[in-house]
Amino acid sequence: MAGSDEEYLISRKKQIDRRKKIVTIVSMFSFFGSTVFAVIPAIQQASQPKPAIASASTESGLQQQAQGYELVLQREPENQLALEKLSLLRLQLKDAKGAMELLEKLVKLHPERQDYKVVLEQVKKQQGNSDR
Repeated sequence: MAGSDEEYLISRKKQIDRRKKIVTIVSMFSFFGSTVFAVIPAIQQASQPKPAIASASTESGLQQQAQGYELVLQREPENQLALEKLSLLRLQLKDAKGAMELLEKLVKLHPERQDYKVVLEQVKKQQGNSDR
């Protein structure tokens, strides 16, 4: 009896060891497989060139902001903040004439502000240089 119990225990231990090995191997394949499936899309995405949408979206964002300030100026034509921000946006959008009109209005409304006068002079100089 003792011999058959020992043989049973040995065979049972071998079965358990075999199952442990199988479970370990399946777990390793699962881990590495999931890692590969996560890495491949990341590599593909990194290798694709980025489209030039950023500059277009920036410009459209500036256009939207400008429209918002124009709406404010329709309600309040002498709103200092809206005039100032819209003139800056127009300069960024390379609309020097539109910015000059707004800056001239700001200088008329607030003659004590030297910064408005300085920016207006700079824009006029740049506009004069670009006309030549």
